[in-house]
This record gives sequence, structure tokens and C-alpha cells, in this order.
Amino acid sequence: MQKPPTASEAQKTAMRNHKEACERKQKEEKIMINKFRQRVEDKISNFIKDGTKPYLQFDSMDQMYRSIIRDVAETAGVQVISFGQEGIDRYSVIYLKDKGPSEDELTVRRNGGIWDDEKALEMAKKREFDKLAQQEDVVERGKKRKNNEELSGMFYKQKYAHLIGQEAALDAAHKTNVNKSYGEVPSENKKDQRSIEQTMADIKAKKMKKIETDKLLDVTENV
Repeated sequence: MQKPPTASEAQKTAMRNHKEACERKQKEEKIMINKFRQRVEDKISNFIKDGTKPYLQFDSMDQMYRSIIRDVAETAGVQVISFGQEGIDRYSVIYLKDKGPSEDELTVRRNGGIWDDEKALEMAKKREFDKLAQQEDVVERGKKRKNNEELSGMFYKQKYAHLIGQEAALDAAHKTNVNKSYGEVPSENKKDQRSIEQTMADIKAKKMKKIETDKLLDVTENV
């Protein structure tokens, strides 16, 4: 049985050079990562010491570098949030623990927008405009409700004017609107305004009328 062919000196040299090149590349990448990590640590440290800046934004980069930023941020005790699309423009932003992003900032960044002082002012103006518009809408709805109540009273006037008179109908419509919280009938109209003597006289008259009616019925039945 023949032995496998041994590698020539040229092949051995090529393999050795390739291995050495891979090792050099790994060392260079490790040095580069360590330098990147040191720069991130310095930036975050200065950001914390300054304490006046609302955020610290890094450029878009690969996930490996963003993971280093996240690791340093968590060690330093600050917030880190990433925005953008993976593999295209995803980037990391650092915030102090007690000074996170506003709802406006989150909305703009998540929609792919750029957040800066100019954008913050624009969003603040928009929020104030929306607030004023909402207040005006409330006032307008109040006016419409009031107008509807007045129209309801005028409809009452027009409907019953031919029966109770124009002036009486207008007065009734006014009372209906004023006492709306007590129902369509004014509360004054629900009270018995008669005196005791008048009440007794009315009761007596009703009894007499009933007696006469009963007698009339008896006569009719006997006929």
C-alpha cells in the first residue's frame, strides 16, 4: 500500500502563511474592538458627567458594535434604545436613567425621522395647536347644543301657538328650556296652587256630580 503524498515545501509554506494571516487578522479585529469599546466608554462617561445633554446618539452600525454599546451602557447604568432598520440604518441612542425620550421623540425616531431641537420645537407647536383645536371644538359643540335647545323651544311655540296663543306659547317654550333639568314640564306647574277652601269646594263639586250621574244611570235603567 502506497503512502499518501507528502506536502511539498511550497504547500507547507502557503499553509503556514495563511494561518499566520488569519491570526494577524483576529488580533487586529480584537484591537479594533477594544479601541471601539474604549471610545464608547469615554463618550458615555463624558455624557453622564455633563448631565445637560438630552441624549447621546451613535452612528448607524452593525449589530456587533451595537451590542458593545449596549453592554457599556448597561454597565454605566444608562438607557439605550435602538432605532432604524436592521442592516440598513439602525443606530443606538443613550439616555440618562431619569431622563428618557419623550413620546414625540419616540414617534419621530420610530418613523425614521431625524430628532433635533428644530424638530422638538415643531412637535411642541403642533401639540399646542392640537390642544387649542380641541378646546375650540368643545366650545363649538356647546354652542350647537345651546342652539338646538333654543330651536326646540321655538318648535314648541310654533306647534301650540294656534291653541294657546302666541304669547302664552312663547312663555311656555321659555319655561321649558329654563327648567330642562327637571323635565319638559316646569317644576312650578307641578305644584297645586289652589287654596284649602278651593280644594274642598272642588272635591264637593266632584262628589255632587258623581251622585247626579249615578241617579241618571238609575233612571235610565228603570225606563
